[in-house]
Amino acid sequence: MPYFINNLNQKIAYKYYRGKSPGIIFIHGLSSDMQGSKALHIEKYAKLNKINFIKFDCRGHGKSFGKFEDFTIEDWKKDLLDILDNIAKGPQILIGSSMGGWLMLLAALKRKSKIHSLIGLAAAPDFTKYMFRDFPKKNKNDLKKLGITSVKLGDYKYTFKKKFFAEGNKNLVLNKKINFNKSMILIHGLKDLTVPHNEAIKILKKTNSKNIQIRFLKDSDHSLSSTSDLKVIINAISEIRAKQ
Repeated sequence: MPYFINNLNQKIAYKYYRGKSPGIIFIHGLSSDMQGSKALHIEKYAKLNKINFIKFDCRGHGKSFGKFEDFTIEDWKKDLLDILDNIAKGPQILIGSSMGGWLMLLAALKRKSKIHSLIGLAAAPDFTKYMFRDFPKKNKNDLKKLGITSVKLGDYKYTFKKKFFAEGNKNLVLNKKINFNKSMILIHGLKDLTVPHNEAIKILKKTNSKNIQIRFLKDSDHSLSSTSDLKVIINAISEIRAKQ
C-alpha cells in the first residue's frame, strides 16, 4: 500500500492505477474508506477500460494516519488537495460519495483547472451544520462544556470534537454561489434516510454550471450500492468522460 506523506509527516494511504485521461478520483464518505463497494466497482471499471484511477483514505479513516475524532472537513479537504497536487496527473473526474461530495465541491473551487467534471453520489455538502442542529440537547451541552461528545447515528457510534463543527462552518458551500461551470452529475436515492434527496436540488440551484444533471433513483437508499445503482454510476462515468 503506497502512502503520501503530507507536510505534517502524516501518512495518507492511496491506490493509483495509471491509464488514460481524464482520470477518476474516488472520495469516500464519513467513517467509510477506499475499500467500499462503490470504490471497488469503479476501480474495476477503470482497470478494464485502462483509465487513470485514484482512491485514498482520508486521515482518521482506513489505513491512513490518526484517529477519526482528531480530524475535520478542513483536514479531509487538504487530503484531497494533496492527492490532486502530488499524485494525480492530468484532468480528473471527482466522484464524491456522501461527505466525499462535499469534499468534491470544495476541491473543485480550489483546483478548478485540474477538474474535468464532478459526479456526486448522495452528496452531503454542509452536513455538519444540520447534524449539529439535530443533536440531542445533551450532546450539544457536552460539546459546549467538555469540547467532545459521543453519539450514535444510524448503525455507527461517533466521537466528535467541538472543532469538527467549527471547521465545518468555515467550509460551507451552499451559503453562496458555487462557481463551477463544468459538467456535473448528481445521483441520489429517493429512499435515502441519511441525506435528503433535496440536497441535490440545492447543489443544482447554487451551481452556475449549465451542464448539471440530477438522477433520482426511486428505490435506492444512501448506500447506492445495489447492482442497478452501480450500473447507473458507471453509465454516468462513461457519459461524462465523453465530454472532453
